[in-house]
Amino acid sequence: RNFTADQFSGVAQDEIEDARPWCEILRQWATFHPEFAFLPRKFKIAICGSKRDRAAVAFHDIGLEIIKDAQGETAFKVFVGGGLGRTPVIGALIHDCLPKEHVMSYLDAILRVYNQLGRRDNKYKARIKILVKAMGAEAFKQKVEEEWAHIKDGPMTLTQEAIDHAFTFFQPPAYEAIDAAAAQSALDDQRLTDPRFAAWLSHNVVAHKQPGYAIVNVSLKETGFAPGDITAEQMEAVAELSEQYGFGELRSTHEQNLVLPDIRKTDLFAVWQKLDALRLATPVIGTLNDMICCPGGDYCALANAKSIPVAEAIQRRFDDLDYLYDLGEIELNISGCMNACGHHHIGHIGILGVDKKGQEFYQVSLGGSQSNDAAIGKILGPSFAQDEVPEVISKLLETYVANRTEEERFLDTYRRIGIEPFKERVYA
Repeated sequence: RNFTADQFSGVAQDEIEDARPWCEILRQWATFHPEFAFLPRKFKIAICGSKRDRAAVAFHDIGLEIIKDAQGETAFKVFVGGGLGRTPVIGALIHDCLPKEHVMSYLDAILRVYNQLGRRDNKYKARIKILVKAMGAEAFKQKVEEEWAHIKDGPMTLTQEAIDHAFTFFQPPAYEAIDAAAAQSALDDQRLTDPRFAAWLSHNVVAHKQPGYAIVNVSLKETGFAPGDITAEQMEAVAELSEQYGFGELRSTHEQNLVLPDIRKTDLFAVWQKLDALRLATPVIGTLNDMICCPGGDYCALANAKSIPVAEAIQRRFDDLDYLYDLGEIELNISGCMNACGHHHIGHIGILGVDKKGQEFYQVSLGGSQSNDAAIGKILGPSFAQDEVPEVISKLLETYVANRTEEERFLDTYRRIGIEPFKERVYA
């Protein structure tokens, strides 16, 4: 698997350091690496360079969080053994401040320990999360430290020259010098001209670290279409927008949307109009209807149940934008089987398709999180038939609204009151 990072890397306002050069350094290290060639299963590595974790580092085989040490130098928190699927596990923190020059050798030591001690007799057990869980995080860390001691200051030690070279591949584009105050003032005036544009600005546009610019989320969540789907014609049109209004760059997100990372604030109204005409401006980013959904039984031979019809039924049930906005931030994730391609374990609300004697049913979980406060959801109770799911979601939301305080998100309320009030309402 390739290395992944925050979709806003290099442009995020809360960025500590751009994660992309580090992805490239480690990609070069991993390519044709004998230890990688010997791995029994897929192996996923994510790097987060921002204050808010948008790369889900705690749920990867190895997750790296960029931090600054006491001297202000780049360093890494290292998480190992995270993952979803049949055995959902939150990664263990085994190093809280790894110096940047040792990142390759330390990851090499992790791979060596895994290849030496990991299971290969059962493909379902041939993941590093199984080894870390079986050994315990401290014992695994000790083995890694012992292995690392032999290679720590060897050829894999990064020089500043090598690091600087990687950063040359990710230089900022040729931003214009924009009067940020004037651009914002004009944008505020435009916001008043159309409430639909104002809603899109509030939910689909993210602050950029370059004055006068913004990050645009291209929403692939229009009701009636599979979440994350985009036609060839729409994709070509978005590519043209990236060239006309940006620097020809287009990014994908694991929330199943697209990102135009460098849009001038003065161009946001024009970009919105064109995205709206393409039906790619649904202003639901971060809401219940910005759901993650796997292809499910409609397309996947592994699935136990369909996912897309469930997603559409929920979208149609909660199509009132004012209600969605009042609910605030809610992450809803849907998977059609235990392989968890829809990340249902880490949704604030998770839905899992299960098979019951040849019938499709859906298990609901609550309290998951993919961010800095990583958590795996807890199963609500017995599963539901497909046509019951929208009503179940409605009852969960009613419980949240009845119990929340003014500042609380769904996840905050759940953590404060626990699962029982939700369970009582749903199964009453």
